[in-house]
Amino acid sequence: MTTSLTADRPVALVTGATRGIGRAIAADLGRTHHVLVGGRSAEAVDALVAELPSAVPFVGDLGAGEFPALPERLDVLVHSAGVEQGTTVADTPRAVWEQVFATNVFAVAELTRLALPALRTARGIVVPINSGSGFHSGPGGGVYAASKFALRAFADALREEERANGVRVSSVHPGRTDSDMQRALTEKLGEDYDTAYYLAPEDVAAAVRTVVDLPERGTVESLAIRPTRRR
Repeated sequence: MTTSLTADRPVALVTGATRGIGRAIAADLGRTHHVLVGGRSAEAVDALVAELPSAVPFVGDLGAGEFPALPERLDVLVHSAGVEQGTTVADTPRAVWEQVFATNVFAVAELTRLALPALRTARGIVVPINSGSGFHSGPGGGVYAASKFALRAFADALREEERANGVRVSSVHPGRTDSDMQRALTEKLGEDYDTAYYLAPEDVAAAVRTVVDLPERGTVESLAIRPTRRR
């Protein structure tokens, strides 16, 4: 493990990298990239940094406005940090809406803004990890879905704004994926948790690898990945 940027590796920042989908993405990109491991817990971040060939910590509560310093070089920015809260519209107070949007939308927008100079120089790529809820909403899921609809709108606008600067934007929309967030959501919905009907985090990481490795002349603008089996 190295603690400084290496000239022979592109640089990737992965937020929400200490568990679930974010961790799988960081581990996969870590095979070829120098990784900034994003997370709120310094202990959890340091543990993953120690496992990767070339990595450094990127510790901060992005939803609370804590943005660590960015490197001068940045080839890949993966927004994997996210929260799922709220129930029905009738039972969800404003504070919950604000907390979800702070992490799922506002932090993404601000971190991207701060990173754009480095991404433009590198002709890099931004990969927001969205959700199937970025396309469809349902009872009890309006808060999370609204944030993911907003994230999709953000990505669509950013893609067109930065096209002339060579910055690509690829929205990745996983379906149900085996993770702590999915377990909590399944429990809230009163459903059985059966991983046979879920993606593995590594499946989503493979999709991210596909969009990152595409030659810069092309962009996977939106990629939806769903479990093959359905209930």
